[in-house]
Amino acid sequence: MNDTPRTALVTGGTRGIGRAIVTTLAQRGYQVYFTYVSRPELAEELCAFLAPAPVRGFRVDAGDPAAIAQFFATEIKDKVFLAALVNNAGITRDALIARMKLAAWEEVLRINLTGAFVFLQEAAKIMMRQRYGRIVSIASVVGQMGNPGQANYCAAKAGLIGLTKAAALELAPRGITVNAVAPGFIDTDMTSTLAQEVREAYQTRIPLGRLGSADDVAQAVAFLLSDAAAYITGHVLSINGGMYL
Repeated sequence: MNDTPRTALVTGGTRGIGRAIVTTLAQRGYQVYFTYVSRPELAEELCAFLAPAPVRGFRVDAGDPAAIAQFFATEIKDKVFLAALVNNAGITRDALIARMKLAAWEEVLRINLTGAFVFLQEAAKIMMRQRYGRIVSIASVVGQMGNPGQANYCAAKAGLIGLTKAAALELAPRGITVNAVAPGFIDTDMTSTLAQEVREAYQTRIPLGRLGSADDVAQAVAFLLSDAAAYITGHVLSINGGMYL
């Protein structure tokens, strides 16, 4: 293991938290593979920005289990030492429960939860043979406390927390740690569309007095992937500026 480059796979790596994680891990010496589903120009720009670090982007739909399995078969299995997986890919399709279409419910669950499960499952098969691996999933404070208009997103993120705890118990005997981070309100593309008064209302609920940054999340993820966190598994690390339930 010491002589083989460590590869970290980050899903949804071209924007926001995902981009920050890709950047941080590349700076820490990982060979970083990341996935995206649209905007290939953003993937190309990120690789160019981080050059000459070994960073590669792959178009993989997190909502397509067959595509995920094919990606692992052609790009990961027997080709790299897969040291880490970061499950970050996700979408929102917000609506109040009474108005939420079943298609919006199913799409968010398929990409945010089922997709994360399939990535974890494929990675676990490889890491179990290696007897080493680090897996971190990006959950959310809303998966812990709920949020009006986001029943599908909240359910998916709460499901990620349950998946993390179950996988941690199953994979620990093979030297694999499985953790999650639960960001609070982070200043990203997703939150930038909120009205200013909404952003200010959220900010008043945060004891540290500011929205978090994508880098705040990336640094916590990097810690959980590091040897310094070798005795931490099944844990959900809240990154919320003190905004607890």
